[in-house]
Amino acid sequence: MSLVNEIKENLNTEWIPRIYEDKIRSQRTRSHKLDIPRKENKAIIQHTLLGVELKVGNKRFSCPDLSTARYLQVFAWLGCQEIAVPYDITKISSLADELESSWHKMLLLVDRETSNKSPAVRGRLRAGLIREARHQIDEIGAGELMPEFKKSTKQRRN
Repeated sequence: MSLVNEIKENLNTEWIPRIYEDKIRSQRTRSHKLDIPRKENKAIIQHTLLGVELKVGNKRFSCPDLSTARYLQVFAWLGCQEIAVPYDITKISSLADELESSWHKMLLLVDRETSNKSPAVRGRLRAGLIREARHQIDEIGAGELMPEFKKSTKQRRN
């Protein structure tokens, strides 16, 4: 079994694509595009006079609040260009917590598995995990640009 698969097995339900599929895509979402490279990126949250921004490379993305910036930051770290964002903004903060903790746990497992190996091996394993996570998230998809709304209401039911 390769180290990538071993780390995925260790993470189990905390594997980012599994969280994405089970807890994010299972609810009503809207798609969001990030114009970023498809590789591991350095993403920084900045607080400006105009609000919260996510800075990836030399590009800045305005975010409505800190929890949305934290949520998008995880996917920017992975290099995902198109993702689903929960339509219910009250759920974004807890999902951002879960995604961030999964990201850091993944990096800790990489460090543990490669503690006696060269930095090149560590880098290849980390890049392989990120590539695999990005590929799985792309396969799951980002969904529609806007969620579907039910047009009937309780008041108009016959």
